[in-house]
Amino acid sequence: MGAIDEVYADLDTDVSEEEFREAVEQKVEQMGGLADEETAAMLLAHELNEGEVDTVADIEPGMEEVKFLAKVVSIGDLRTFERDGEDEDGRVANVEAADETGTVRLAFWDQQAESVVEGQLEEGQVLRIAGRPKDGYNGLEVSVDKAEPDDDAEIDVELGEGSTVDALTMGQSDVNVRGIVLETDSIRTFDRDDGSEGKVSNLLLGDETGRVRVTMWDDRADRATELDPGTAVEIVDGYVREREGDLELHVGDHGAIDEIDETVEFTPEADAIGAVEMDQVVDLAGVVRSADPKRTFDRDDGSEGQVRNIRVQDDTDDIRVALWGEKADKEIAPGDEVFVADAEIQDGWQDDLEASAGWQSTVVVLDENTGAGSAAPSPGGSGPNSSAGGSGGSDAGLGAFTGDGDGADSGASDDGGSDGTASAGGSADGGAAAAAAEEVEFTGTVVQTGDPVILDDGQETMQVDTDAALTLGQEVTARGAMADDRLDADDVF
Repeated sequence: MGAIDEVYADLDTDVSEEEFREAVEQKVEQMGGLADEETAAMLLAHELNEGEVDTVADIEPGMEEVKFLAKVVSIGDLRTFERDGEDEDGRVANVEAADETGTVRLAFWDQQAESVVEGQLEEGQVLRIAGRPKDGYNGLEVSVDKAEPDDDAEIDVELGEGSTVDALTMGQSDVNVRGIVLETDSIRTFDRDDGSEGKVSNLLLGDETGRVRVTMWDDRADRATELDPGTAVEIVDGYVREREGDLELHVGDHGAIDEIDETVEFTPEADAIGAVEMDQVVDLAGVVRSADPKRTFDRDDGSEGQVRNIRVQDDTDDIRVALWGEKADKEIAPGDEVFVADAEIQDGWQDDLEASAGWQSTVVVLDENTGAGSAAPSPGGSGPNSSAGGSGGSDAGLGAFTGDGDGADSGASDDGGSDGTASAGGSADGGAAAAAAEEVEFTGTVVQTGDPVILDDGQETMQVDTDAALTLGQEVTARGAMADDRLDADDVF
């Protein structure tokens, strides 16, 4: 076997051997005798292999050209559009393709697009694709220059089964996912650049593989007010985006959220309370051992905030959880099983750690979801998981605590409050000493900075005159003399 034969044998290309030999001869002539046939053949092989990627996951926007294998998952309709300065309309057809590592949208144009929708492409075919990747409206997209079936290649991707939460990948579109509604948020409005008003809302969706935040736009945003926690739904034609490092499933004008008459299990995976550390963002699951009344406070901007503290226990430990804003209105009582997602671990009262559940967090009362087949969580992955059915999951992972969830400590209140961005701890025995005392101390949480600083210990507030630089949510002790119902602090620590 000659040198050209050996180089060609190692190539994975649709260029024929005859074409390759002709190109080698042309390359030798172009280089004016500076390269022999073997060198010219190797240079051509490098050019032909340039852009080859191993998997869909290796494709990145900005690459000049990529070549890869993928299986056709779904085929869209032919769409037409007007091209600037041209009489003839453009045509495009979008095809969803995938391999074992991810999904990518393929855009076929004009004559190719017509061929696609006329049946020359079928779901389940494996294609050898060459094209130009870009960051499209719905994520990663490859504008196809060439696509040919490869009957010998095999890609292990099942068709028509829909996706699961854990299988979602960045850039997917036309995604169908079935799950249970764990929580919904209120509808928010915003102004677009063109002056129109948009709407957006969120819900948290869970299935047997995990959970994902769903963002609903404009008309679809109204579904947040129409769906109750525990409802089994199917997200139709969603697309996956990334936000602050996490994947989100979006639903726009072409998508839908349909209620389904099916049992959907949700088995939350939670971090062990006994293993959480400062500044972590964690998922917690357990039984509510105590629940304090909701408290309100005034922010610097004059608005009113609210917070409620509960204590949650799993089979490793217990922790205070501060519920901020609308989460403070949730109907939660001792003995309830709860799942708290994306809570921030902070420094609490008497150096205890506590969990702050702010706007970015999710709080789910699992008993609300039994109608859709939710499951009780297994804190730290250590307990058994079983479908809640009609029992609310009380004998799964958390069952050891439900019997005494409203015991002696259920009415105890040892918590303070803040604005939802930091520690919610307060002093259980803080409070102002008598005004007539020569020197007093007050321990509480900073719920207002400025002049005056306001501290809250969970039972009362204290106005404090101090030059100390304090932040909302910080827990401090102020020491000094009382003057005109204010504590004139000589020391803040």
